[in-house]
Amino acid sequence: MSRMPLHTRVPTAAYVAGENSSEARYNGACAIETMLAAGRPVDAKSLREVMQAAFGGSDANGAWVWKDAYDVCEGGLTLFVRKYGKAMEAQAKTPLALLAMFERVARLLPTHTRRSEESQALQQFSTPLALALAVAVAAAVADDDVVLEPSAGLGLLPAVAGVRGARLALNEISTSRKGLLELMFPGSSVTSLDAAQIDDRLDQSVRPTVVLMNPPFSATLNVRSRMQNTAFRHIASALARLAPGGRLVAITGEGQGPHSPSWRDEFVELQKGARVVFTQGFDARAFAKNGTTFPTRITVIDKLPAEDPSAFPAMAPTAVVGAVIARLLEVMPPRAPSAPTGRGRVVRMAKPSGSVGARLATRSAPRAAPRRRDPAVPIAYAARAQGASAPIGARDEIYVPYATQTIQIEGAQAHPTALVQSQSMASVAPP
Repeated sequence: MSRMPLHTRVPTAAYVAGENSSEARYNGACAIETMLAAGRPVDAKSLREVMQAAFGGSDANGAWVWKDAYDVCEGGLTLFVRKYGKAMEAQAKTPLALLAMFERVARLLPTHTRRSEESQALQQFSTPLALALAVAVAAAVADDDVVLEPSAGLGLLPAVAGVRGARLALNEISTSRKGLLELMFPGSSVTSLDAAQIDDRLDQSVRPTVVLMNPPFSATLNVRSRMQNTAFRHIASALARLAPGGRLVAITGEGQGPHSPSWRDEFVELQKGARVVFTQGFDARAFAKNGTTFPTRITVIDKLPAEDPSAFPAMAPTAVVGAVIARLLEVMPPRAPSAPTGRGRVVRMAKPSGSVGARLATRSAPRAAPRRRDPAVPIAYAARAQGASAPIGARDEIYVPYATQTIQIEGAQAHPTALVQSQSMASVAPP
């Protein structure tokens, strides 16, 4: 179980072209956490001073960029919540009172106005502190929970929800953010896998009872074009890994809800293995301080089959964060007991329209053994770790060489002709 540490800076040499970047970011985050604890606003001048001290150089000579500075600010906020969140919760006594305290802290940080190529490609819009509190209220995390965040970013969602001592499993595809997470969450599992296949790729020993997520809305790893089903694919894979009876809380685009005609069929299929217990849109300004005003919503899903897969909670109007939290407190059903064993699977059904069509089906009975035809010759093979990635080419390449990803057969000969597969297929690990 992770402990809430007292954060101290890591000794590091001067930052040079990416070397020691995790330590530099962490040291900068520690400085920001100290400023927040003192109630000092983080303006452009003070932030530049923090970055120059942490990285040993300025943005003018390329030691860091302003997106790094925003990451350091968010890391400082995460450290602040991990250090003071439990005491603030005890002092506030109610989630709405805690929201007011969190909003005062968030106002001390600068608004994100500059983006990097990576942040654009991976749609890195970190969850604002107020929305992280709404997610925590919905999740109702207890100290015996195992919390998985498939797209952890800089850890604010698990930091807020985990103040009660739950064990944390964090996944973040960005290597720079993963390095900072490892320093901010010592003792917690931190991986760097494609969250769209988190159930296929994550170690089988990780059995979450709660999943918290703010997945990319349309950005898919190694696919240049935008895909409208991206967030749903992330949710479906995370649900497959979630323990029966567990709870998943997701922030998605506002239009991706069960009442939308474009997504109703997908949610009906989903409710054959899980049930939507709450959904409501946030005011479009909820993410404004973090660099976007794209409308969003919160959706809560319990991994219990719905009595009527076509029935959903009553539609509620879009509201500010405080009103959403108040409604969560009023109508949210209590969590069901979670079973840490057993495993749901996602069955994806192709549709002519091209939509996701994911079905959750809980498999309680073992599969029947396949019929065997004699004579049979056993084939020796070795399993590759977690479905090794296929060769990935340059971003502008359509095809890459084909290679088996899950097994390696001893003595196998090369195919007599050159085999290729699309780069987007190569990026998906087979089960």
